[in-house]
Amino acid sequence: MISIANQLELRQLNYFKVLAEELHYRKASEILFISQSALSQQIKHLEGILKVSLFERTNRKVALSDAGRLFYKDVLQVLNKVEIAATNIKLYTAGNTGQIGIGFVASAMASVLPALLKQFNSDCPNIRFRLDELNNAEQLIALQNETLDLGFMRSNHLPDGFSSKRVYTETFSLVLPVNHPVTDTEFRNIGQFRDENFILFPNEQSQLYYQQIINLCADQGFAPKVAHRSIHAPTIFRLVENGMGLSVIPTSLASTENPNIRFIELKGIPQQTALYAVWKKINNNPALPYFLEMLVPQ
Repeated sequence: MISIANQLELRQLNYFKVLAEELHYRKASEILFISQSALSQQIKHLEGILKVSLFERTNRKVALSDAGRLFYKDVLQVLNKVEIAATNIKLYTAGNTGQIGIGFVASAMASVLPALLKQFNSDCPNIRFRLDELNNAEQLIALQNETLDLGFMRSNHLPDGFSSKRVYTETFSLVLPVNHPVTDTEFRNIGQFRDENFILFPNEQSQLYYQQIINLCADQGFAPKVAHRSIHAPTIFRLVENGMGLSVIPTSLASTENPNIRFIELKGIPQQTALYAVWKKINNNPALPYFLEMLVPQ
């Protein structure tokens, strides 16, 4: 009897992945360059092999079934492993020896990451990088699915199976409109802004970072009035520029050519923000240990 694994084809798994992401047969078939009928036939054949319905179909929509959602997570890992294997072979034949997938928050690229990449490229020139700017939650998902090998994020609150190392610590800085009445010389503490609106990183995206800012304000006897949320520094800067509120960011991001905002570094307070390198404990990428050896706290 032929096992289920021996009946599956990578082509079918890719068809399933695209349809699972698009949840629309016409759109999926256009991406795959096949007809809708051919796609439908291949999905039905796949369901026949697995003896389970992967999609719930009605006249109005297509949705993943519970089994389909479970299968999707595993299919992502399988296809990623195949892609990595193919890429590594291409790199090998070109005289290279591998690659590392690295995720990062924007402030990592503004602080510790460029020097690390430069040093590693000098020490291991035959290992290439694949870089993706992602928030904390997106990095954890990618690390779990093994589409990333290493993440740089502002959180060490991790699920089981992950390791982390603090690699960079820095102060916070206030972001103000250039014409704000509180100047650098008049600034005493963040309590001077208790009646103003704040623009903060979303709590669900970076709970540790968010809580540090809440604590920073609490130390001065107030809770910030959060008017807007964004994880992107350029968006925060534009909101501040247009009078939508103030913000608190890692000092490494306190650099811009925008003449309509200014920064005040928050020194002499207990709150500082840390950047962590995060990786899955079980990772078969032979290049990863070389990079981990370079991670020295700054």
